[in-house]
Amino acid sequence: MGPTNFALVKLFKADMKLREAQGRLDATTKNVRIQDRRVRDLNDRIAALQKQLKEQQSHAGTLDVDLKSRDAHIEKLRTQQQQAKNNKEYQAFLVEISTGKVDRNKVEEEAIKVLEGIEKLQAELKDLQAQQQAEAAKAAAMKEQITGQTAALQAEIDAIKPEREQASQAVPRQAREAFDRLADRFDGEAMSPLIKPDKRREEYSCSACMMDLVRDVYNKLHTRDELVFCPSCRRILYIPEDLPVEAAVHKVKERKERPQKAPPAGTNRQTSAVDVLRSVTPERDDDNEPTDVASAQAREAAAAATASDNQSAASEPSESSAQPQEQASGAEEPAPPQQ
Repeated sequence: MGPTNFALVKLFKADMKLREAQGRLDATTKNVRIQDRRVRDLNDRIAALQKQLKEQQSHAGTLDVDLKSRDAHIEKLRTQQQQAKNNKEYQAFLVEISTGKVDRNKVEEEAIKVLEGIEKLQAELKDLQAQQQAEAAKAAAMKEQITGQTAALQAEIDAIKPEREQASQAVPRQAREAFDRLADRFDGEAMSPLIKPDKRREEYSCSACMMDLVRDVYNKLHTRDELVFCPSCRRILYIPEDLPVEAAVHKVKERKERPQKAPPAGTNRQTSAVDVLRSVTPERDDDNEPTDVASAQAREAAAAATASDNQSAASEPSESSAQPQEQASGAEEPAPPQQ
């Protein structure tokens, strides 16, 4: 791989290390955060109830003022009724007083409902406040228990951040932007190493989505310095340390040539001394090397011996055939006369 891909792999490892430490810190403080969320929810409910209670109390105060003004108006009408000069004026005041009483009763009923609602809100608010105090005390106790652990994890995160920042600065801008987008999308898993499912075949897959890749992907990553993305999950591919060229690229085994068998020896063949001598003594080029005198004499001697053997073999049949003829002729000769 080229320098860009090596820098990306280094950034990927540092980023995953930082995210892992952050995840352990989040897991440690998860219960505390849940408890804090409960306390915040209770505080929000208490604030909403307090606001609603204030509104109801204000409304109850308005109704109380309205009732008092209506009572004063009715008393005024009664005074005027007593000072009426005739029956017609008296009846008019009576009707107006009756109408005022009806309206006053409606306002009074509404005021009673508002007061009942205020009492309920006050009771609910009291319960919520007690619950909020208990949950806040529980959250404080949990924070105290994990203070040492969270401090150690936070120190580890603070130590990893410079390493991650240094690795990020070594990556070109466009490659770094692509990495950051994929890291945000896949929760840090922006890169995926190649895997070789079958060691006997030159086939590769993406370890993240198990998508089969083209055979040339390893050669492209090994020889070029460019980003190669998985066609399925769009993660950046890279060559892991446990997949070197010797294990990744399939080499064709050379066929060993079988030694040729020597031709079978001829049967019923008479081997002369000259042939034996030729098989033992290599022939020399007369133009390049001088003739070995000893070898020449040996060949002449072998040739003479072969010639004598042939003559003796040719004469043996004639002698053997002459002997029976002599025997036959001897048998035919008459015996000499006796004296």
